[in-house]
Amino acid sequence: MILRARQFTFEFPRPTLVMGIVNVTPDSFSDGGHFLSADSAVDHALRLAGEGADILDIGGESTRPGAAAVEETKEIRRVVPVIERLVGRTGVPISIDTQKPGVAEAALAAGAAFVNDIAANREDDAMWRLVAREKAGYIAMHMQGSPQSMQENPVYADVVNEVAAFFADRLERLQAAGVDPDQVVFDPGIGFGKTLEHNLALLGGLSGFTSLTRPILLGASRKSFMGRLLGIETADRLPGSLACACHAVSAGTQIVRVHDVAETVQAVRLMEAINERRQ
Repeated sequence: MILRARQFTFEFPRPTLVMGIVNVTPDSFSDGGHFLSADSAVDHALRLAGEGADILDIGGESTRPGAAAVEETKEIRRVVPVIERLVGRTGVPISIDTQKPGVAEAALAAGAAFVNDIAANREDDAMWRLVAREKAGYIAMHMQGSPQSMQENPVYADVVNEVAAFFADRLERLQAAGVDPDQVVFDPGIGFGKTLEHNLALLGGLSGFTSLTRPILLGASRKSFMGRLLGIETADRLPGSLACACHAVSAGTQIVRVHDVAETVQAVRLMEAINERRQ
């Protein structure tokens, strides 16, 4: 299996890719406001790259439940200077975490290689035509509703099968818009329009998504379902996040999106070594 994102090519099987999160936002659920200036965001991203991040995911709009939307020009002002400076200082591919085609276009022009789209449930194909034209990697995430409404009353008959069906449908739509399947990654969207039980079911069913023969990305780092299940605050969720990352490796997931890169790299590399020696 091949993943192509502009000038970058990843061939699987290979060690799990670790995507480091860089939120250039004042209100993200875990680290909002910590890296709002371009200088602090660049420094943080370079630190994550030094810790072993394979991809750096730059976001300028919080997507936590109930988050207010950010105006497009403001989002561009937040992320583009960071991307421009990172491209000149690291060889690690950059991902832009955005729902807006205009922001994605500006980020790709600045040197980003991936578009991480939480709104892959969109019907308009402008984002997909942009991805096709730029030959960018595209991460299609499942979400029920929008960040403003997604946690009001998420309902599924069978969340694992419904998410798998969504991925199959998106792959068809992406191809119709000119996107090569080799550009596509799927993310089941932990915490995006899901209850605690839905999130646990998706984690338990991760291995079932491999039938689509596209890389799967898991973004469970510090998510609130851990707090609901275990009664722990955001700052105390590193052990739970590492458990999810190790489970993802064992289930065949190719990419994990995390806040704590150094710890995750150590955990998943050890998990991979153990898995190689299983009888």
